[in-house]
Formats: sequence, structure tokens, C-alpha cells
Amino acid sequence: MNRKLVIVTSTVLIVLIILSLFVATNLLSKKPQPREFYVGVEYAYGDQAVGVEALVDKVRNYTNLFVIGSVAVTFNRTALDESCDYIFNSGLNFIVLFTGIDMYNYSNGYKITNWMVDAQHKYGDKFLGIYKIDEPGGNQLDNGPSRIINDTASYSQTAQAYVGNLSAMINYYHPYSPNIFTADYALNWFDYKANYTAVFAEFVGNESRQRIIAQDRGAAQAFNKDWGVIINWKYNQDPYLESGDELYSDLSLAYSAGAKYAFVFSFSNPNITNYGTLADEHFAVLQKFWNTLHSNPGSFGSNKPEAAYIVPKDYGFGFRSSNDVIWGLFPADELSQKIYNDTNTLTAKYGSRYDILYDEPQVGPLLGCYSIVFYWNQTVT
Repeated sequence: MNRKLVIVTSTVLIVLIILSLFVATNLLSKKPQPREFYVGVEYAYGDQAVGVEALVDKVRNYTNLFVIGSVAVTFNRTALDESCDYIFNSGLNFIVLFTGIDMYNYSNGYKITNWMVDAQHKYGDKFLGIYKIDEPGGNQLDNGPSRIINDTASYSQTAQAYVGNLSAMINYYHPYSPNIFTADYALNWFDYKANYTAVFAEFVGNESRQRIIAQDRGAAQAFNKDWGVIINWKYNQDPYLESGDELYSDLSLAYSAGAKYAFVFSFSNPNITNYGTLADEHFAVLQKFWNTLHSNPGSFGSNKPEAAYIVPKDYGFGFRSSNDVIWGLFPADELSQKIYNDTNTLTAKYGSRYDILYDEPQVGPLLGCYSIVFYWNQTVT
């Protein structure tokens, strides 16, 4: 054999081996990157831009989402603009809560739809959208004066009226805002059906996180929308929020279950801390979560849905107990006990790896994504 050919061949082999080792080493050492995920805080009830700015300064280095949840700020156009400018210049994405349009046109001197359009030009994609009509489903179940529907004769009639009226309220704003959000702890399916971009599942009190994820994520899947989590009050008195360890667990659960958004509610109260209900332990946890999110997101694990539970069409049940109300207008019926027990069984067996869906046509094509499907009229074990 020609010696030159042997030398060339050997050199090529050595180069290929070195290159292969280099590629393999890089692939093995390459850490998984976090998917698109927004984590942050909500500033609620405070009435001054200075409160927003203080909280932004506190969290700007370990969050990427800020929610202005105070209508007192949005009532004041100057405070709103100052707050949004500050958030934007701090590099954070933001969502703004607005109340009824007539509350601004007449008493505050500006039209919020014009502001939304201007905000898209001014802030670009950092302005994620507006938060509109807080807890429509929860209020339908529990709060008579704030119910969207008060007088119907059947579940189907109520569902149609609820979705129709709610969609009319929020669809008005879709041409002006990139996204329309709300938070809710009940009837999430019907919120999505009314055309919210995303519904933030409420982690509140000691209510089951797994069940509310099943409701919210299942609905988001069915309507091809995003979903998220808001970590709300645990107590009705000081300290209001859950502990730092519980907060880290909830944030991790939201990420592992596939949420796109997760943020912590903070009631602005200088008598508690300089940042309202958020304490040092919560800020430390947010920073810890942020660091883990960008260094080792795989450590949060995976809670992808494996099972689906199908409930009857138009069944506006609260899921919180076996005798929970239906649509806030009807008492528990002959299905309530079984459906409640079924969801408890599925939670015990699957944790956050199941979805609650409704028996509607768009659900059929999704069922192939689940390893097992249960129906309300079948035995669930």
C-alpha cells in the first residue's frame, strides 16, 4: 500500500475521532434550556407608581413578569404611564389590570382602548396584554351580585348564556390588546370557551393544586390556548401568603406541569413589609427558582398529563366538595358525589398528571394524547 495514502487515511481517521469526541462531549455537557416561561409578581391594591417601582427594583434581577393588579394605578393615567415606563426600562414584561371601560372614559379622562394600542407601539412585545374581569367563574359560583348569569332553567342554558355574555365583554378588547387574561378557581373551561388568551389557575388556601391544574390545563389544551398559575392568599390574616418552601414547591409544580406563566400575588400593605405581603423568604425563593430555571430546569421534573377525565357537557360544577353548587344557581345533583370522588381518586393516583375535560366535540381528537381516558359514567379506579 502507498505509504502516503496510509498516512493520509490515518490522519483523517484521527481527525474524525477527535471531532466525534468533541461533539459527544458538548452534547453530554449541554444543559437543557428552559422553555418560554414567565415568572414574577403582581402588585395589587396600591395606588401609587412609587410602590410599583419599589417592587420592580426588588425583583427585576430574578423575574421577567410584572402584573399591575391595582385599578387605583390604572385610574391615574400619569401613574400608569410612569409605572409602565419603569417596568419596561427595567427589562420586564408586564400585564395591566383594567376595570370597566366606562370607569375611565368619564371619570379619568382617557380611553383605555386607545392606551392599549399606544402601549403596543411604545412597549412592543414587553406589553403582554390586559387582565380583564377577575374570577368570572368563581364569582358565578359564589358571589351573587357579581354573577354573569342569575336566572336560567337548565345547565345548557346557563353555559350558553355565561359563555355568550362573557365573550361579548372580553372580545370587545381583543382588537386593542395582544392578549386578554384572567385568573380563576372555577369554571375555567367556560372562561377559555369565552375566548380568554390564558387563564391563571389560582393556587389559593389549601385547595388542591392538582385539581385546579387538571381543570385549567385541560381547558387550555382543548381550546389550544396557554395557561398559567397565580399563587394567591393562603390565609385571611397575616402572613397571608404561604411559606417560602411552599412557594418554591408551587412554582416548581407549575413549571413541571407545563404552565407558561406563574406569579405571586402581593397585597400592597406597608404595615406588613415594605413590599406588602411579600417577605424576604418569598424573594429568596423567587431568586432560587430563577437561578434553577436557568441552570437546571430539568430538576423540576415532568408532570405531563397521562390520563383524562371527561365530565358531562355544560356541567358547571365547582369540584371543591361533593355538595358543591352547579353554576352557582343549582344544588349538587345525582352526579356530584361520584364526580367529586372520581377527581379525588385520580388526584391520588396521578397527581398533576391528569386533565379534566368536557364531553364536547373538540375533545375527541385530543384523547389519543392520553394513555387512559375515564368518563363520568364509568367506574374510576
